[in-house]
Amino acid sequence: MKFVRIIFAPLEIICHCLNARPVTRRRLTSNGARLRFRLLTGLTAATHQLQRHYRIRMSVRPALLVTIICAGLIIAGCDGPGPVEEPNEMVLHHVLSTKIKGLDPGNMRDVYSVIIASQMFEPLYQYHFLKRPYQLVPLLAEDMPQISDDLLTYTIKIKKGVYFQDDPCFSRTKISYDRKRNKTNETYPQWRNFGAGLPNGKGRELKAKDFVFSLKRVANIKYLSQSWSILDNKIVGLDEFREYTKTCKSEADVDYSRQVQGLTTPDDYTLVIRLKKPWPQLCMALADIATAPVAKEAVDYYGRDIITHPVGTGPFRLNIWRRGSYIELVRNPAFRGELYPSRGEPGDAEAGYLDDAGKPIPFADRVVWTTIEERQPAWLLFLQGKVDATVIPKDNFDEVMGGAGELTPAMKQRGIHLKTFKDPSTYWLGFNMADPVFGKNKPLRNAISCAIDREKFIELFFNNRHLVAHGLIPPVMPSYNPEIKEKGYARYDPEKAQELLKEAEKIHGGKLPTLKITLPGTNTWYRQFGQLLKRNLNAVGLEVETEYMDRPTYLEKVNTKSVQMFTSGSSASTPDAQDFLAMFYSRYHAPGPNKFNYSNPEFDKLYEKAQVMLDGPEKRRLYRKMELVVLEDCPAAFLNHRVAYVLHHDWYKNYKPHAFAYGLSKYRRIDLAKRAAYKN
Repeated sequence: MKFVRIIFAPLEIICHCLNARPVTRRRLTSNGARLRFRLLTGLTAATHQLQRHYRIRMSVRPALLVTIICAGLIIAGCDGPGPVEEPNEMVLHHVLSTKIKGLDPGNMRDVYSVIIASQMFEPLYQYHFLKRPYQLVPLLAEDMPQISDDLLTYTIKIKKGVYFQDDPCFSRTKISYDRKRNKTNETYPQWRNFGAGLPNGKGRELKAKDFVFSLKRVANIKYLSQSWSILDNKIVGLDEFREYTKTCKSEADVDYSRQVQGLTTPDDYTLVIRLKKPWPQLCMALADIATAPVAKEAVDYYGRDIITHPVGTGPFRLNIWRRGSYIELVRNPAFRGELYPSRGEPGDAEAGYLDDAGKPIPFADRVVWTTIEERQPAWLLFLQGKVDATVIPKDNFDEVMGGAGELTPAMKQRGIHLKTFKDPSTYWLGFNMADPVFGKNKPLRNAISCAIDREKFIELFFNNRHLVAHGLIPPVMPSYNPEIKEKGYARYDPEKAQELLKEAEKIHGGKLPTLKITLPGTNTWYRQFGQLLKRNLNAVGLEVETEYMDRPTYLEKVNTKSVQMFTSGSSASTPDAQDFLAMFYSRYHAPGPNKFNYSNPEFDKLYEKAQVMLDGPEKRRLYRKMELVVLEDCPAAFLNHRVAYVLHHDWYKNYKPHAFAYGLSKYRRIDLAKRAAYKN
């Protein structure tokens, strides 16, 4: 059974070190708990054996080997049989570095959930896979919108013949869904998606009304969508609909048939959106997964459990979800079909990106994510050929990269390829401005920013690959200010930090209390990151505690304003820097994008002015001015911009880096012969 065989050889070595009997597949499945206990006594010897077995240098401490083993046991199916990979089946294998909370497109902003959900849900528009500069093209829309002369009315034709996936929510017999037990009937485990093979569960055709429902749902205040900021004060009548939902007792009591003047459907395949004021970014918003259509039948049927029962129109559908360990998507039989692009940018043909031009997609039969929070286990699986692509762990950078930014001969011999690109992202240590200690103490915030050695952080954690964030707008964005470095907002100056702390104590009225940093991970990387921040702040005289938690718990705390300092980051979903600036608009406090709970009337006025402007020099000037307002107030210590170094195996085809698209699994293809040759 190939699925079990993924870590079979390493476990044989470990058991040899423990003087145990060799692990058989039967024992691996049935005696997993006993085996895990015995493994704890021989970690050091097992590490050395693994190094010799794979002839690679591994920066794995004995304590970390527990994670490697447990990750392998999850993949090997110790807690139950996993699906068998057929010889000619095309499966994409990925690692998910964190747990996710749900797969409901109307209420997710974290990149990990978006990546998975984007394979199942589709908005009206998408960014062309190959063309650069990035270009919006129709997805569920028949064409680009017809726009009125006053730029206030958008008429969008919807493609015909698009169907939601089959699901019991469409059953005319209305099979009962037991929400308390989280299952449809006794024969379907709780981690499966339902519908395939059930009577009368055939998905219905997508209609324009589905977009109206989905946009109203985001507006429903009882739904508590994190994506409301996208639509806030934009569409005629939608804010009034939101006010109406405040009078409802619960989300289920909202009358979605209530008319919204700015959202109309003259027929089943026409959507008309009327705006309160020009909104040049509307088409970009309609390419966001938050605006993807969700079937009302699914929302009514699953209720709050809709987060674990995605019902979309995309090329894949959920098949298995073992919380915190494994997610599997399979081809959606109801998918209408799509063709691989026939045109790209210069050089794409030579790079092989047009080899599949005009062929039906998706290519893959299944897409699998295994949750492994530690970097080293994921790295080991990549070297074994069990994962198609990965980032380079900081401890293995010298093993991978040689001189002149090229791969080492050992990596090239394995048929491994390197892709690098500047990501439109910014990461930070944020301050909760609603916190009584931080909100009114600007010298304290400035002192913390001065105390952080960003260059050392990038050296230790990213092998000098990333860029220091001197501001909040990434260098790859058109509105980036090339002179921002000279302003000195990211300067490491511990002496100035100590001076600022004296002023901060006066404002506070005495000695500052112990401060707390919340981090969205419990793995080794996050713990080391937390320790670095703690050392930096301790060095200037601050007492600091760190707390680590899984991402769903972290998001809950941040969205309820229950943190003091928090580490986070954002990657742009559009070429417009508005995504980054929206994080500081006062109308968007948590659970909206403004997790800092920052307010500044001057910033708000500039933001509202820029919102209605077409792209151009004047708008970019406003963006840069807004950035300086934020930097002066210091609601965050901006740390770094990511430069991605991604490795992928030779068999993983059509991997072209894309800054703004997430639903890319449909384009990926596996050369099965090359994969088999590597494993053998």
